[in-house]
Amino acid sequence: MAGGGFSKLPNGSVVVALTLPSPGTNGGRVRVLVHAANRARALTRLRNLGLRAVYLRGNTEPPTPDEVTAVLHHPDGLIWRTAPDAAHELWHPIRALLNPATP
Repeated sequence: MAGGGFSKLPNGSVVVALTLPSPGTNGGRVRVLVHAANRARALTRLRNLGLRAVYLRGNTEPPTPDEVTAVLHHPDGLIWRTAPDAAHELWHPIRALLNPATP
């Protein structure tokens, strides 16, 4: 079961955070952050990228202030990193998760 939550910003937009199974790995998890006008649009952005079974039920794991800052400073407003959060790992653009480079 994916955990997640959201934070409403003063301008009315939201940051949605979801912990999801990592595509292409066995048992790995990723933390995905999305900045959008509202929760529905945030989930639609993920579904349009191919993550069809993404739902936000409740607000059990809202984004931390550091996560909100990270996603607001990214030009796409859509980032990820492995979960549980490793302090030494940087945030990655979503395309790096969905289309990993082949060595």
